[in-house]
Amino acid sequence: MNVGFFQFTPKFGEIQRNLETLLEAIATFQGHLLVLPELALSGYQFLSTEEAWELAEDVPSGMTCQRLTQVIRGRSLYVVVGLAERDRDCLYNSAILIGPQGYIGTYRKTHLFFEETLWFSPGNTGFPVWDIGMAKIGLLVCFDWFYPEAARTLALKGADILCHPSNLVLPYCPDAMVTRCLENHVFAITANRIGREQRGSKPVLPFIGLSEIVDPNGKILHRASQKEPELFMYEIDVTQARDKRINPYNDLLKDRRPQWYVER
Repeated sequence: MNVGFFQFTPKFGEIQRNLETLLEAIATFQGHLLVLPELALSGYQFLSTEEAWELAEDVPSGMTCQRLTQVIRGRSLYVVVGLAERDRDCLYNSAILIGPQGYIGTYRKTHLFFEETLWFSPGNTGFPVWDIGMAKIGLLVCFDWFYPEAARTLALKGADILCHPSNLVLPYCPDAMVTRCLENHVFAITANRIGREQRGSKPVLPFIGLSEIVDPNGKILHRASQKEPELFMYEIDVTQARDKRINPYNDLLKDRRPQWYVER
């Protein structure tokens, strides 16, 4: 199975321009699963709820979902992309999954970061896993990586691959995803953005790039640069994520002792 990511610099507020950039990457990509960044259509640094609302889209009836469906239809390709989603009177920082037959599903970011808490409602989808035939995939969005329970929940539900659209500014995530893959024995594809945003009187947000693909043994199969755009593809053996044995005596998930794990 060929999987990959697209790392680029969205232009804030220019949804049509950013969508065309994504469509060009999708047209070039010859793999089976492509992950795109968080808020890839709108950009990240909103100045008000009203602005976030104007740049959000309906799912699945919005322009991005419809255009991606048209481009992907009939191809053996699945695409995960992050966008701002409108639903009734709520805004969500969401990621959508689109495949050969069109729209498949939405994940709404559970753990909001920094000023996202001003514009978005916390996600209410839980952590769904979708069977796309070649693999079972689960979605995380950016700051969800900070919570090991998120990745573990997806692994317990059978996910082989964690698809992780991101707008990372903290430096820790690329290395932390190695641990997430080790502790769950899954693949992870982190698609981060690059560039800087500075709007109004707010401080500059420098995005760190370093998009990556990590295997179930914690090996970084490929990591992008901090500043350059990149469309990357790598062939993986999905079955590596399905054997949770780490030696003849230990099975990573079966050996869990949840009766002793206390949440307060």
